[in-house]
Amino acid sequence: MSFITRAIKPATRLAARRFYASEAASSGKLIVNFALPHESVLKNHEVSQVDLSAVSGDLGILADHVPTIEQLKPGVIDLISESGSQKYFVSGGFAIMNPNSVLNINAIEAFKIEDIDAQAVATNLAESQRLASSAKDEITKEAAAIEVELYEALQAALSGKAK
Repeated sequence: MSFITRAIKPATRLAARRFYASEAASSGKLIVNFALPHESVLKNHEVSQVDLSAVSGDLGILADHVPTIEQLKPGVIDLISESGSQKYFVSGGFAIMNPNSVLNINAIEAFKIEDIDAQAVATNLAESQRLASSAKDEITKEAAAIEVELYEALQAALSGKAK
């Protein structure tokens, strides 16, 4: 029992009990809400699985997944349903899995994979690598390194080898 749990009244502790996916009543449906700061990409969208890249590792999320909060790293979010797959590249954000099989994805930027220009990614990656290697100060070098990481993740997503 954690120090926080010990400080909560016993009745509240019981109500806040966490369940593993195998203990929860299965609804079989995963509902996704996917939002950007300037728009809602999906709202109450039913899928069978979501694959995403988090800082803690790659995740495959199904209905009744253990509640979690994951920080997203640059990579692909794959929304899989009976009608097919929708793939988005996100530059970062958070995924919050709730106990009621609702997954909320909040991303800074997101683009459909098919809307990304592979040639522009290659050109921008080369420029970012040049800036990273020739930077005279740490701030410029760090900014270029972030760009390199992002463009490498974009290239991996386009080649189907998402990081």
